Amino acid sequence: MTSDNNTDKKVKGPASYFPSIERTYGQPIDVWLNLVRERNDERHMDTVAWLKSEHGLGHGHANAIVAYVRAETA
Repeated sequence: MTSDNNTDKKVKGPASYFPSIERTYGQPIDVWLNLVRERNDERHMDTVAWLKSEHGLGHGHANAIVAYVRAETA
């Protein structure tokens, strides 16, 4: 039996990290996404390094945020 209910679909990819990012760092995900959008001219890993060094994010969380933002404009 299959269901068309959207609640049955699991979030995948970078967005799957968003609830954990919000819990861990105490900010809504939009705060992080907007910070990265402002640095859109940087290379991916430079922005990841900045999130880690300036904001204390872990590598996986920083990478997920940057990947999500970069995919918006791809």
